[in-house]
Amino acid sequence: MEPDIWSLYRLMLKSRLFEEAVIQIWNEGKISGEMHLGIGEEAIAAGICAQLKEGDAMALDHRGTPPLIMRGVEPVMLLREFLGHPDGLCAGMGGHMHLFSREHLIASSGIVGASGPAAVGFALAAQHLRPATLSVAFFGEGAMNQGMLMESLNLAVIWNLPVLFVCKDDEWAITTLSHSVTGGNLVARASGFGMHGLEVDGSNVTEVWHAAHSAIERARRGDGPTFLHAQCVHPEGHFLGDPLLRIARHPIRQAKDVTRPLLKSSTKLKGGSLRARTGSLGTLTSLIGKAKKDRVFKQRDPLNLIRQELKQDKERLESLEGEVRRELQNAVDAALISSGNQ
Repeated sequence: MEPDIWSLYRLMLKSRLFEEAVIQIWNEGKISGEMHLGIGEEAIAAGICAQLKEGDAMALDHRGTPPLIMRGVEPVMLLREFLGHPDGLCAGMGGHMHLFSREHLIASSGIVGASGPAAVGFALAAQHLRPATLSVAFFGEGAMNQGMLMESLNLAVIWNLPVLFVCKDDEWAITTLSHSVTGGNLVARASGFGMHGLEVDGSNVTEVWHAAHSAIERARRGDGPTFLHAQCVHPEGHFLGDPLLRIARHPIRQAKDVTRPLLKSSTKLKGGSLRARTGSLGTLTSLIGKAKKDRVFKQRDPLNLIRQELKQDKERLESLEGEVRRELQNAVDAALISSGNQ
């Protein structure tokens, strides 16, 4: 069985265009607080969401926009929520991290690792109330060091639950390199519980689709949980305005606000030794350089990769893209007007 790549591209493009609109609105100051985007994760979300059915549930992390859009949550409702409007998805009380849709059986949380126990709860309900349905947990690799996620993996195996654990790994836990705080191989860690584990390129939607297909079929048959480890890139860093990327992209502009205070603190008489301070500055410089290098996104952009396969039918591709752009622009306009932000 092969996926419909046109349908997958439509899902991915809809999510990308929505989040690009969110970037613009956030930069204009109309959305308050932090904004964590799912740009770079579209192939992971589409490869999985395209195979979910009515009665399947999802537990999301702080980057829940792509799965929410792909499962059919109205973009207008979602954007109103981000804007804090009382007519938003959660009456303007959830922001972009703490969202739920009873209709779609979706719940998200900004608490790291919380999607694990939520998905286990969904899967336990599915096992007893909705045979042949399943739940999906989305989380970053940083969450793999959280106790509640480890307990969730254990319970899912012990109870043979129909759940798919999806680890979206960009190798960064906010501004910390994940390998510096995480021991061992994550698939092997899940396998240690007796769980089936798979490794996949999270930028390749076809590869994700096939891996997810086998996991989803296993869950529906009652063969238990699966752990899916998917590599991806977050071109905007941990959140919009990520400090490491800000310095890497605009070193001269950031010199006054960031570089000068760092240099000043390194020469003060009090505090750590000169060697320790020099080492800290060296570490920070290294992190900034790696952040810039890791976010060279074009080659691993999941939309670009799938678009290359569709370019042979240029007319159909342009028609699809025009239709999705119009659909998203209408949704953004409607949300801004209703929220008094036009």
